[in-house]
Amino acid sequence: MIKRTLLSTLVSSALALTATAAQAQISDGVIRLGVMNDMSGLYADITGMGSVIAARMAVEDFGAEKKGMKVEIVSADHQNKPDIGSSIARKWFDTDKVDAVVDVPTSSVALAVNQITREKGKVMLNSGAASSDLTGKDCSPNTVHFTYDTWMLANGTGSAIVKTGGDTWFFLTSDYAFGHALERDTEAVVLKSGGKVLGKVRHPLNSQDFSSFLLQAQASKAKIIGLANAGGDTQNAIKQASEFGITKGGQNLAGLLVFLPDVHSLGLAKAQGLIFTETFYWDLNDQTRAWTKRFAPQNGGKYPSMIHAGVYGAVIHYLKAVEAAKTDDGTKVVAKMKEMPTDDVLFGKGSIRADGRGLHPAYLVEVKKPSESKGPYDYYKIRATIPADQAFRPMDQGGCAMVAKK
Repeated sequence: MIKRTLLSTLVSSALALTATAAQAQISDGVIRLGVMNDMSGLYADITGMGSVIAARMAVEDFGAEKKGMKVEIVSADHQNKPDIGSSIARKWFDTDKVDAVVDVPTSSVALAVNQITREKGKVMLNSGAASSDLTGKDCSPNTVHFTYDTWMLANGTGSAIVKTGGDTWFFLTSDYAFGHALERDTEAVVLKSGGKVLGKVRHPLNSQDFSSFLLQAQASKAKIIGLANAGGDTQNAIKQASEFGITKGGQNLAGLLVFLPDVHSLGLAKAQGLIFTETFYWDLNDQTRAWTKRFAPQNGGKYPSMIHAGVYGAVIHYLKAVEAAKTDDGTKVVAKMKEMPTDDVLFGKGSIRADGRGLHPAYLVEVKKPSESKGPYDYYKIRATIPADQAFRPMDQGGCAMVAKK
């Protein structure tokens, strides 16, 4: 009996020492993730609390608790303002001991937080922002850009539309970093494909009245009106274009960044026929359907956007890298993320490039007619699958200094 007690004590002590050693590599013994996004504005449905839910699901599915890893999640609303986002990031890093900032939609905010994350040696897991500059001229050893970017959107959607006859364009662009980058990348594709850009106009973020902008687009007589905006701005532009009878007049709208919640809000009657590029759709396979079945009830019945899926995939891979590297040092963890292949139930197998770009397939989709839909959120037809090695900009074309040094 004494021998058994002694053996049990020794085993317990060994396990405790192992756990203590593992925790010793984690600063303050806790891995803290800060989900920063638009919780109340025009991007709330495509990011918002859905991204917090996705991050929690990633922690749960990774099995952090069973592995003895303590993970905490905090969240904040950056209100789509770079100064507010920067202030939150500094407080999180300096005072609240946050190790990684997650999501960060609105490219102007993301670019600001990107620099702070680098200064502090932390991690940014970006799913929400689109600017391809995050893996180009503004690339950082501390940032991973998951899900999508403006180059992917431009090349997936822009080239497909020009190939099918949409060879004259007019851009209606959100006037900040994201809109500028999306317009720039799409215009390059249109011109390369033999098309022409007849004009462009820029509108303020969160616009309610698109009448003057749409009238300019209509007057250009361009075949395609490219909507280089997102969220509520895209929805309002499409609704008001319908009221102006623009599509009935022979012009077509190209939604350069459209999300499932946008289509749901618009309804199939208005959104039908829209062609755009996504990297995730809930009905792709059994795994995506099963995950969505868990996600939706926690998100008030609303189905996930690709940003929510990207948060999940990025957090899963981050936690795997922390476990493998045995540290939460930001620069070391991102380096480990690049060494390890990505593999999760939503995006499948992929990788993180040297410039921080997450690689996975993308899908050219078309919105179904109301008569084709079999039920709620049955909205997309997959027109083409773009392989991971073709979906994103070639690494040597982005101008990333980390790549140039190699």
